[in-house]
Order: sequence, then structure tokens, then C-alpha cells
Amino acid sequence: KWLELTPDKVQNIHMQGGTILVSDRGNPEHIEIAKSLQKQKIRQYFVIGGDGTQTGAMDTFKCTQEIDHEVAVVGIPKTIDNDILLVDRTFGFDTACESARQAIDSAYVEATTNANCIGLVKLMGRHCGWIAATAALAAAHVDICLIPEMDISLPKLLDYICEVMERQRYMVIVVAEGCGDTIISSSEGTDAGGNKLLADVGPYLKDQITSHCKQKKLPITIKYIDPTYMIRAVPANAFDSVYCSVLAQMAVHSAMAGYTGITVGKVDERFVALPIHSIVDKGARKVSLTGFTYQRLTATTRQPSFAA
Repeated sequence: KWLELTPDKVQNIHMQGGTILVSDRGNPEHIEIAKSLQKQKIRQYFVIGGDGTQTGAMDTFKCTQEIDHEVAVVGIPKTIDNDILLVDRTFGFDTACESARQAIDSAYVEATTNANCIGLVKLMGRHCGWIAATAALAAAHVDICLIPEMDISLPKLLDYICEVMERQRYMVIVVAEGCGDTIISSSEGTDAGGNKLLADVGPYLKDQITSHCKQKKLPITIKYIDPTYMIRAVPANAFDSVYCSVLAQMAVHSAMAGYTGITVGKVDERFVALPIHSIVDKGARKVSLTGFTYQRLTATTRQPSFAA
């Protein structure tokens, strides 16, 4: 069912979390999308999403050309993980990191006000650790931050956790959900969108820490916090509110100017229009283990390498 968006209907959406458009996964036939656009006489088609969605937008654009339907296809990169190459950052990332830091702060309070306590926080990040690393840097009281880019030996990690607990009697651990592939055996399943199903690393790590400390006769309690979906369901902060407005205006202006098969974003602090394929063909942006962000992270947490 088509929903007509009017100024009255959208005047307050910037104050809400989530999306009035409703998110979905799957792989619809792009030729059918193109035919539907033609049938409804749609001349501007805005596609909001990550790598998979932008790839779909590119395929739909090609299909509109095949059926000779004149329409401006404009993509707006969206992923909470901030892992799209070329663009400086994706909208919502700043807000998500702010909410994630609050979860880490809560874990710190729990860890420091309970005897022999570990605050364990699991955050989003399927393939990259930008949210976990940025939130950990912002909180500045994380003892271990685990991200998918890291090579992690579980025995080494568990031994270091015991070492820290024996020394300071509390600690805060942040783990990105994608570490399930590193710490636990890989899953072969996929969701409706073709994305690999990840093992739930949070409860697994909690159980492993509890068991290892018990073997070492080290009494501990673990306060486990999983704000996974909370951090993306909150209203946008001031930065993201302005950023979204500018991206939306950029997308509409580009379509009105006759551009099509493009995506809009901020590159090197400038708002630009790029061919959709330029961001889809590059792969995901990951945290470099030799880059400044990771160096700042390990300097802040003082954690060693957990590589085997």
C-alpha cells in the first residue's frame, strides 16, 4: 500500500526513533520494483540503506533504464555500523555511540559498586567495531574492548580477565556482536537478507568467564548489559538531526537537478553526489589494527594483544 507523505504527516518524525517507513529484509525482484515505479508514474525514487540496499538501488536503476522509465534513483547510505567506505560517516552513528556510552557508564557503575564485579556490554557491529571502539573511547573506563577485526584467543583473553580482576577487583568489558565469529565456531545460517547469522557472543562470553574464574577459584559476579537495539531506537541527537536534514536536502536537490544512479554523502567534509557503484564495489570499512583509532583504543584500555 502506498503512503502519501505530506508536511503534516512528517512534521514530528525527527523527534522519534526508528522509521515511519518500516525497515525490512529480503531480496525483491528489481525489475518488479522498476515496473511498479513506472506504473505509479514515480519520477523520484529515494533508497535508504546499507551496502545491500544500495546494491539493490543500483540494480533497480539499471532495470528502469531497460524498460525506458525516466526516474531519478538516489541512494542515501544508512548503516548504524558506519562501515560504508568513502563517506565520512553514516547518519545515526553519532546517536548510537552516545547511547552505547551510557550503557558502558552503567556497566562501570555496577562493576565499581559491587564486590568482584565485571560489567559486560555487548554492542552492535556485525563486521566492524566502530560503535564498540568509539563508545569505549568516549566512556574512557573500559578495560577490554573486543571488535570483529581482532584475532582473539579465548584462553589468552580469559587469563587476562583473571589477571585484571585479581589486581583491581572490578572491570568493564565491551564486545561487538561480530566477535561471535571470532570467539565461537562460525554459523552457516543466513537471515532473509542473506546476512550470516551470528552466534550470540554476549551470553557465551559471560559463561566462559564465569567458568574460567571458578576454575581459578576467583569469586566474581557479572552484570551483563545488552542494549543492542536500544541504541538505534532513540531519537537522533543534535548532530544527526542536522546531518539527516542536509542529506535529505542534498538527495532531493540532486534528483531535481536530473541526477540519477547516485548516492549522496559527506566525503572529506564536503557533501557530494557519487555514483552508487562507487560505494558498493569497495566493500566494508573496517577498523585498521594499525590505525590511529585502534592505537587510541588500546592506549585507553591498556589491553594487550589477544592474538593466538
